[in-house]
Amino acid sequence: MIAPNKENHFPLAHVHPLANIHENVRIEPFSSIGADVEIGEGTVIGSHVTIYDGVRIGRNCRIMPGTVISADVRQLEYWRKADDNTGMLTRVSIGDHVYIGPSCNIHGGITIGDHAWFGGQVTVYDGARIGQHCRFFPGSVISAIPQDLKFHGEKTLLEIGDYTTVRECATLNRGTDYHGKTVIGAHVLVMAYAHIAHDCIIGNHVIIANAVNIAGHVEVGDYVIFGGVSAVHQFVKIGRHAMISGGSLVRKDVPPYVKAGRTPLHYEGVNSVGLRRRGFSNDVIHAIQNIYRFIFLSGMNTSHALAHVEAHLPATEERDEVISFIRNATRGIIKGYTAEAKSEDAEDA
Repeated sequence: MIAPNKENHFPLAHVHPLANIHENVRIEPFSSIGADVEIGEGTVIGSHVTIYDGVRIGRNCRIMPGTVISADVRQLEYWRKADDNTGMLTRVSIGDHVYIGPSCNIHGGITIGDHAWFGGQVTVYDGARIGQHCRFFPGSVISAIPQDLKFHGEKTLLEIGDYTTVRECATLNRGTDYHGKTVIGAHVLVMAYAHIAHDCIIGNHVIIANAVNIAGHVEVGDYVIFGGVSAVHQFVKIGRHAMISGGSLVRKDVPPYVKAGRTPLHYEGVNSVGLRRRGFSNDVIHAIQNIYRFIFLSGMNTSHALAHVEAHLPATEERDEVISFIRNATRGIIKGYTAEAKSEDAEDA
């Protein structure tokens, strides 16, 4: 239902008479609402909020003072092109029970799921597709254009799954035309000052600690944990349930289920603690450890070790996953913890 007599209903606010606003909406003074705007029942718009055309806001949302929401991508530097004929105007769709804190900036074609929470001064750019129950802490920048000189303004996406948290000042870039999107899974924790570059594919239940930097085109499996201040080279792949020690430089692919650490990055055993926490039985963990004994500790080269594992160890889902991952590794895999590595550690000590 459209609120009657908007000028009296929203004193000191500028609300376009064609805006579709439920009668049970509060708009505080000095806010500005455009014509092609819909606001659902029970929503509160704080003072000094500006909402341009093309915005849809659901029920029982709270938009705090100083926020700007616009679907018009012409406000974005990378769409200011003389030859652009895309029509520009897209849509911002905000679900129900969403909280948007003070001085947030939301610009472009964006979808935000129900129960999302945005702290103050969060910036969300064109192409963001945000799931339900996500949280974004102050200063985070979501779906900014790639830091890639080959990017030429193409329409791409950043997809974020449900229940994902992005902490203070983290930056998540959208994709390029190489892949078309960056994907962050569900139940992911991205801690403060972390960076996830263009075209990355991050699985579910991943933990990315403070100041981790992940370059473009990196693929990360479910339940991976990155220690703080790690850096990941472009096009690296990291298998499920792997754990990367803090301060690591990840230049090679990291197989599933392992711990990786030291410099240069080495195999440090199976992530047995993490696997037990996720319900893996002792028998399965021991079988995984046996696989990696042949791959990293037997002295055989990788191809011979894989052939031996395939020929002599019983077929399991985990065995086949490890073999497939290593055979398809495009950058090679991390090294085993050899006698040479042990002697280097002794010298450093």
